[in-house]
Amino acid sequence: MVRHGVLVAWLLVGASCATVGPGALRASRARYNETIKTTAEEELLLNIVRLRYGDTPSSLSISSIAAQFELAASLGGTPFYSASADPTARAPFPLVLPQAQVGGADRPTFSLTPLDDSEFARRLFTPLSLEGAVYLARTTWPISTVFRLYLENLNWVPNAQTASGPTPARAPVGSAFLDGLRALQALQDRGDIVFGHEERLVASGGPLPAGTVTAQAAVDAAAQGLELVSTGESGWRLQKKERVPVLYLNPRALDAPESQQLRAAFHLAPGRTSYDVGVESIVPFAEPTGGFTRIDLETRSLLQALYFVAQGVEVPKEHLAAGFARETRRDDGAPYDWTQHLEGLFRVRASPGSCGAAGQVRVEYRGSCFFIDVADHDTRATFALLMELSRLEVPSSARNAPILTLPLGQ
Repeated sequence: MVRHGVLVAWLLVGASCATVGPGALRASRARYNETIKTTAEEELLLNIVRLRYGDTPSSLSISSIAAQFELAASLGGTPFYSASADPTARAPFPLVLPQAQVGGADRPTFSLTPLDDSEFARRLFTPLSLEGAVYLARTTWPISTVFRLYLENLNWVPNAQTASGPTPARAPVGSAFLDGLRALQALQDRGDIVFGHEERLVASGGPLPAGTVTAQAAVDAAAQGLELVSTGESGWRLQKKERVPVLYLNPRALDAPESQQLRAAFHLAPGRTSYDVGVESIVPFAEPTGGFTRIDLETRSLLQALYFVAQGVEVPKEHLAAGFARETRRDDGAPYDWTQHLEGLFRVRASPGSCGAAGQVRVEYRGSCFFIDVADHDTRATFALLMELSRLEVPSSARNAPILTLPLGQ
C-alpha cells in the first residue's frame, strides 16, 4: 500500500512538472502575444476616440515582461489507526495513508513606460518624410489610402487640411483632391503609373574661383560625396549625385480619361510621361503657364493623421447635444458630413453601454462602446497601417522616462 501511494504521488509531481519550463512557455507565449496585440490596438483606438472628443491622447509602452513560474511539491504519509482484537498484531497502525501536495504559481511582472517625453512628442509632430511617402506609395497599400491619410495637399490642392487638428467648427474648403486621387488610384490599379527614382547630378553651392581649388580640396570633396567640376575659365563648381523620386506615367495612357482628370485636378502639364516628386518645391498659390512639371507633396505627421481619421468616429447624438464633442457645420448651419473624405478609409461605430463582442477592436469611453466592425475591411486595413506607423514613431530609448512596474500574482 505504501509503495502504491508513493508511486501515485510521484506521478502527480511528474505531471505537474510538465506545466513548467518548456511546457509553460508553450502554454503562455501565444497568450501573452495576443494580449499585447489586443491591448495595443485598444490603446490606439482609444486615443483616436479621445482626439475626436478634443481630449488629450496618452500611451504606455510595455518595455519588458518577466514571467516567473513556480512549482512546489510535497510528499508524506499519515498513519491509519485501527482497533484490532488480534493479539498477534505487530503494530497498532498497520496502514499508512500517503499524501501528496502539488502547487504552482505564475507571477508575471510588467514594466510600463509612459510615452510623454519630449522625444516622443517631437516624433508625433514630425511630418512623414518624402522618402517615407514614396515608399508607402510603392507598396501594396492603395495609393488613395496612403495619400488621403498622410497628405495635407498635393500641388497645393487641399485634402481637408482643417481636419488635421481638433475637429473644426466650419466645413473644410472644397477641392478637386479626391477626384484626382480617384484617377491616380485607377491608373495604379491598371499598372499605368509607377513611383521610381532617378540619379541626377545636382549643383551644390555657388561657383568657385579657379585659384581656390587645390588637389586637397578635390580629395576633401570626394570624401563628402561631392565632385569638383571645371566650368572653364570661370572656375569650378561642386556637384553631387542625388536620387530624385519620380512618378512615371505609361505613354499609352496619356490620353486616358483618368490621366486627363489627374492633370486637371492637380494642374499638371500635359504631354509628360514623368513628373519629379518633391516636398515644398512649389511656391504657394503659383499658377504656372502650361501646368506644373512636378508633383509637390505636403505630408502630415502621425498626430495629424490620427486627428484626420478621428473625424470618422461616430459620436452618439446625446454626446453632441451635451457638448462633449464638437460638430462641424456648413455655412448654412447644417451638420457637415465627413463621409466624403473618409468613405472607404476609416469608420468607428458607437453603441450605448458597455462593449460586448460587436467588433474586432473596441473600447469603452464616456459610457459608450466604440468599435471597428469586423466586416469593415477598409477601416481594418487603414487601422493596421496606422498601427505599424505608430510603432515606427515610438522612440527607441527612454533614458529618463519613469518606469511603472506592476508585479501580478495569481
